[in-house]
Amino acid sequence: MSIAVVTDSTAYLPEGYARRFSVRTVPLHVSVDGAAPVDESRFGPDDLARAFDRRHRVTTAGASPRELAEAYREALDGGADGVVAVHLSRRLSGTWDAARCAAREVDPERVRVVDSRSAAMGLGFSVLAAAAAAESGAALSEVERVAETTAERTTTLFSVQTLEHLRRGGRIGTAAAVLGTALAIKPLLHVHDGRIEALEKVRTTTRAMARLSEVSAAAAGAGPAAVAVHHLAAPDRAEQLAEQFRRRLGEAVDCVVSEVGAVIGAHIGPGAVGVVVLPGGWHPSA
Repeated sequence: MSIAVVTDSTAYLPEGYARRFSVRTVPLHVSVDGAAPVDESRFGPDDLARAFDRRHRVTTAGASPRELAEAYREALDGGADGVVAVHLSRRLSGTWDAARCAAREVDPERVRVVDSRSAAMGLGFSVLAAAAAAESGAALSEVERVAETTAERTTTLFSVQTLEHLRRGGRIGTAAAVLGTALAIKPLLHVHDGRIEALEKVRTTTRAMARLSEVSAAAAGAGPAAVAVHHLAAPDRAEQLAEQFRRRLGEAVDCVVSEVGAVIGAHIGPGAVGVVVLPGGWHPSA
């Protein structure tokens, strides 16, 4: 069987990986000051930074059922026997619901939709694992299972400079945002069961980075692990964090560093740094 894997643009796969594993990507959308939404691919982190500097209001929107159905149909019309669609958490976006609608419209038996319960490489590792399984010849149900079990093994942690962006987007409660602002806290957050929740409250960025490194290393364990370090307008801190992982875990870690796109960036704000950890790695040979 030939199984196609489809995801959305918030997976932020490493450069060249989507092409290498024939992953189809459906873009999410960004709007500035209520203007017509544009694809995330046309509005990058630099555009987002300028919008923030000028105090513009940046909002995001998920992929529509029509856009998703088009991607699923293209995959099936291109010769795939089935589609596994892996998308960002349904607790964070309406994209998963739209994907379910699209799957019912196209072919509910041949299009399976998986909730990654995360975003960025918390989603991306599930996508890559599913794509690797599909490349090896796995059947539709097995590719779906690999995506689901990989999502269950993934830990997503991050630290933001302010909770205000998450509050505005409705991704975290007002009380938590007010508390963080009032006490100048640099919170350590994680994605739990698809939701963003506070893990620890620390006072300084330096301490937040230290705890992010410690907690992430504990999640990686002693064996091989895949790690993604994400940031928005904080490349130096991200590289320092990645180097700490390489020193701690040596050849056992496969670590990539990347800047998130505008859809996730609009909700976490400049200066945010995150880590996604997958113990055991995502490739069958890992």
